[in-house]
Amino acid sequence: MEQTLVIVKPDAVARRLIGEVIRRCEAEGLVVRGLKMVALSQREAEGFYHVHRQQPFFGSLTSFMASGPCIAMVLEGEGAIRRVRDIMGATDPLKAEQGTLRRSFATSIERNVVHGSDSAESAAFEIPYFFSRVELL
Repeated sequence: MEQTLVIVKPDAVARRLIGEVIRRCEAEGLVVRGLKMVALSQREAEGFYHVHRQQPFFGSLTSFMASGPCIAMVLEGEGAIRRVRDIMGATDPLKAEQGTLRRSFATSIERNVVHGSDSAESAAFEIPYFFSRVELL
């Protein structure tokens, strides 16, 4: 079984979409193994998104992620990373397929409702960024 990190971003938390994100993931057979509400500091957001440090959107992305509470969760299932990516849709909501979270709820490429690990390597860094082993069931 594969695990992946999903973050319900501040825009979705503010719009009360937490339950809808979880519902859609569970409806696809994914199991929640860890779940918590977090408030990232600017420094913590920068550490989490360090791979994008050289990108022009780094400052606005990290400021946005530090702007309000997020929901961090670990989902588990066969092919969990790919399945979550399919549920989320393309980063740009205008390019996301109909019925995906981002197509349904995102308001911009940055305020796109949800983050999900894009690879096993990313998940290996991202999961312990938010969860200790004893917090994962």
